[in-house]
Amino acid sequence: MKDHKVNDLWTSRWDDRFCKEEFAYGEEPNNYLKEQLSKLTVGSILFPAEGEGRNAVFAAQEGWNVSAFDISVEGKNKAVKLANKNDVTINYKVGELEILDFENEQFDAIALIYAHFPPTIKSLYHQTFDRLLKKNGTIIFEAFSKKHIDYVTADEKVGGPKDIESLFSIEEIRSDFPNYEIIELSELEIELSEGLYHNGVGSVIRFVGRKK
Repeated sequence: MKDHKVNDLWTSRWDDRFCKEEFAYGEEPNNYLKEQLSKLTVGSILFPAEGEGRNAVFAAQEGWNVSAFDISVEGKNKAVKLANKNDVTINYKVGELEILDFENEQFDAIALIYAHFPPTIKSLYHQTFDRLLKKNGTIIFEAFSKKHIDYVTADEKVGGPKDIESLFSIEEIRSDFPNYEIIELSELEIELSEGLYHNGVGSVIRFVGRKK
């Protein structure tokens, strides 16, 4: 049975972050997403935990058929605003993944950009995303690694979860996506400059995998 109190707190946290006038993580796409998307043939793509829509809007500008979701209605409001500003359309749903009507093998690509789901569901969600992805489809992933706990402790401006269970390891990605050709899987230190909440040096996992 779900702990609705925890879910409500999680939703309220993100609604509070996204309800401001400024975009929490800026309006520009994530650099790694932009770089990797340019290597793929345009098709259908899903952006989980998409927040205010910066990456989804960029993909739509590049000609992708874009779907996205988040638990925050405030995030969707900002994403729709950004899409309208850039004269593109995105199919953005609000809710938890299990109640949304995405279909198996619906997407050519899934982009997980700082999609830090609660520790109790993150592997389950990854397995669900695998089912939503077509054969030969691509996962693009960038999120904070378990080493990042030291970086965010030293400098909160870099952002990211402050509990190690919400962070990722290379081993975890291998375990969650076992049936993939690994194009890239690395842990590295990068400098972030994304809006108000991703600024400074942090440690990330980057993964690009093709579903076999």
